[in-house]
Amino acid sequence: MRNLDMTTLRSFVAVSEHGGVTRAASALNLTQSAVSMQLKRLEELLGLELLDRSNRKIGLTASGEQLLSYAKRIVDINDEVVGRLTDQVWEGEITFGVPHDIIYPAVPRILKQFHAAYPRVKVILNSSYSSALIEGFGRGEIDLILTTETVVSPGGETLTELPLKWYGAQGGTAWRNRPLPIANCRNCMFRPGVIKRLDESGIEWENAIDSNSDGAIEATVSADLAVTTILEGSAPRHLELVPHGNTLPELGTQKINVYGAASPRNELVQKLAEMVRNDFCVSPLMAVNQA
Repeated sequence: MRNLDMTTLRSFVAVSEHGGVTRAASALNLTQSAVSMQLKRLEELLGLELLDRSNRKIGLTASGEQLLSYAKRIVDINDEVVGRLTDQVWEGEITFGVPHDIIYPAVPRILKQFHAAYPRVKVILNSSYSSALIEGFGRGEIDLILTTETVVSPGGETLTELPLKWYGAQGGTAWRNRPLPIANCRNCMFRPGVIKRLDESGIEWENAIDSNSDGAIEATVSADLAVTTILEGSAPRHLELVPHGNTLPELGTQKINVYGAASPRNELVQKLAEMVRNDFCVSPLMAVNQA
C-alpha cells in the first residue's frame, strides 16, 4: 500500500498556486532544494511525471493536473480537521486594507494561507482607495494596509514596483479615438498623473464616465467605450493591454507599499504582514511567469 505524504502534497499544490518552486518555497518557509526533493519523491511514489520541465516555466503534465484537484481537497480536509479538533492558541480579528486594483492575484492566496495557519482568526478585507486606506490606518481603524503610490511615506515599506499600463476591452478600438475616452474613478491616485502625461503628449482626452464605482469603470472599458490604467499583471481577465504602438504615453511605475508591518499592532498582524511580504516581494506579474 502506498500512502501519500501530506508535506509533499502541500508542496505540490504550492508550486502550482505560486507558479514555481522559488515562490512556493518562500510561502512554505522551506528551501528550494527541499521543495524540489519533495516533488521528486512524490513522482517516484506514484511512478508518474507530474511536472513538465521542458520549458523555462514549470507546468503540469496531464497526470499532474489530475492529481492537483485531489491534492487540494486532501490538504484542505487536513487543515479543516486540524483546525476544528485541536486547541488553537490564536484567536482574534484583523482588518486588512487593500486597493481594489491589486487584490488579484496575490491577496486571495495570502488569505487562504493565513486561514490555514490561523483558522480561528477572522480577517476583514477592506477594499478602498489608497488615500482612504491611509486615513483609516492613521485613525487606527485598519491594522494593515497595502497602497499604490509613487513614493513611500514614513512608516511604510515598498514591497515591489510595477509599471502602469493602458488597458482596454479585448480586441477593442477605443484607444484609437480622439479625444481619447478614459475611465478612472474620481479618487483614483493614478488619474492626475495620467492626465498630466496625456496633456504633455498633446493628446486630447475626455472622461467617458464620472463614477467612484470600480465595477462601473470595468463595465465601461469592457464595452469598448473607454480605456483605463492598471498596474501590469493586475487587470481582470476580460481586459487586455492596449496595443497602441507608442501612440499613447508611457505612464511610469507605481510602488506597492505596506503600512503596519514595521511596527505591527499585535503578533497576529505581524504573521499576516510576513505572508504579505513573502508574496509581494516579487511582483504579481513575475509571480505568474516565475519557474
